[in-house]
Amino acid sequence: MNFAVPTELETEIDELITHYPQKRSASLMALHALQGHFGWISREAIEWIAQKLELQPINIYELVTFYPMFRPEPVGKYQIKVCRTLSCALGGSYKLHEHFCRKLGLDPHVHGSQTTKDGKFSVEFVECLASCGTAPVMMCNDDFYEGVNEQKAEEILARCK
Repeated sequence: MNFAVPTELETEIDELITHYPQKRSASLMALHALQGHFGWISREAIEWIAQKLELQPINIYELVTFYPMFRPEPVGKYQIKVCRTLSCALGGSYKLHEHFCRKLGLDPHVHGSQTTKDGKFSVEFVECLASCGTAPVMMCNDDFYEGVNEQKAEEILARCK
């Protein structure tokens, strides 16, 4: 494996592991630490953390691909995540996703993560963001937005400039 974790980060992850009765239980926190440092979770990072936690890589890969906060590929500086589950879909999330894509020059038919050519924005559909009563909802990086219409979407984009 040609993947290197800085000594300070490995020490931090080793410390995290001690807080759990089983190494596997530290998986999410270790992934957060790796992503916080590298910006995303590469295949090599998955293999590294699996080895560290004495697991198979699939055990870590399934977490990275299930939870929308983990990024299995490099993303833009601003990550726009639009909820696509039923309440949000009925509330207009498909139109919202299309609006972001058209505004940023991305393909509105792609539901996976897409990044603008300049690397500034990534847009993707995600599963439930847990606010069905305020649909459609979205996130831009760690900021959560409810009841997002096109006007509010424009305001969010303007703040990213």
